Amino acid sequence: MIAYWIQTATHAQLQELWWLICSVVGSLFLFLNFVQGGQTLLWQVAKTETEKSLVINSLGRKWELTFTTLVLFGGSLFAAFPKFYATSFGGAYWVWMLILFTFIIQAVSYEYRTKPRNILGSKVFETFLLINGSVGILLIGAAVGTFFTGSNFTLNSYNFVTWTSPLRGLEAAFSLFNLSVGFFLVFNARALGAMYLVNNIDFSQNDELEERLRAATYKNFIYSLPFLGWFVIQVLPMDGYGIGENGEIIRVTWKYLLNLVQVPGLAVALIVGLILVVTGVLVTSKTKATCGIWSSGLGTVLVGLAIFGMAGFNNTAFYPSKVDLQSSLTIYNASSSVYTLQVMTWVALFIPVVLAYVAYVWWAMDRRKISVDDISGADSAGSY
Repeated sequence: MIAYWIQTATHAQLQELWWLICSVVGSLFLFLNFVQGGQTLLWQVAKTETEKSLVINSLGRKWELTFTTLVLFGGSLFAAFPKFYATSFGGAYWVWMLILFTFIIQAVSYEYRTKPRNILGSKVFETFLLINGSVGILLIGAAVGTFFTGSNFTLNSYNFVTWTSPLRGLEAAFSLFNLSVGFFLVFNARALGAMYLVNNIDFSQNDELEERLRAATYKNFIYSLPFLGWFVIQVLPMDGYGIGENGEIIRVTWKYLLNLVQVPGLAVALIVGLILVVTGVLVTSKTKATCGIWSSGLGTVLVGLAIFGMAGFNNTAFYPSKVDLQSSLTIYNASSSVYTLQVMTWVALFIPVVLAYVAYVWWAMDRRKISVDDISGADSAGSY
């Protein structure tokens, strides 16, 4: 049945499938940002070196997943929508280089923070972790915002990209709308990070750290609300860009609200996602339960799917050009050939196997909560 569908699917169906797959990967990345969020909480919740080691070693078990998912997201966009990859990564390279740099210093920090003869000192590497969790996520949010506000590029008949801003993508950080997306992701990641630490650390010897983490969950959720509210207030009445009858890009009034109405699944994902995020926050901050991360994590994935879906589905230009409307990219004019998408779809059939392996490894690492004993004495040989 699946083989028959892959062989008979139209190019448009494959394009929509791959936008959905890329959206799922991107949304999983937003959930995995709990690692970055937890890093930014280090100075607020950890009052002693022992508490600091507990937090960093807990997050250190998962930091590779975030980086790998970011690379996978970029790789899937490169394969499925090469024109977007060439336009954004080739034109707005300063913002992407800065984002990647923050992830590089994160990897270096986990590797060398506690190494002997560390001439920089542990605080320098902890500052690198803060930069990754704040600046890196803020810029990623600003980049996601450009799916709605557009970017400064033109494409000629040979698909040669001309970027008209000397800031090469950094101009996205000067948009209040884009920054609202970025700050929402930062504070949501901090709330997720606190929830993950509550779930992953054994607090039998440290009740105060648990209390601070539960309080941080609620505070950062509250801090995220103004930015989420600004995004919603701005995006619903926003004019977007759609595909006209002749294939040209046209301006459409209230485009993103129309997408939610005309594609009800997006509205359901957004509403259910927000409910799940709130539920996880309340469960963690107002009770003694430790499972809030799973509710809020799933909610974050659903909200991410709604945002990416609003940007790309329903004949919407997901990467508008501020300079030349007809240079705007859609999932139809930016994708690979039907043959390439068919081959990629065959490969994608192995995704459930990979996800099952990741879930097993996650379970194996977290089946026993990290404790003080794991980071002290002989047990600390592999600590961060």
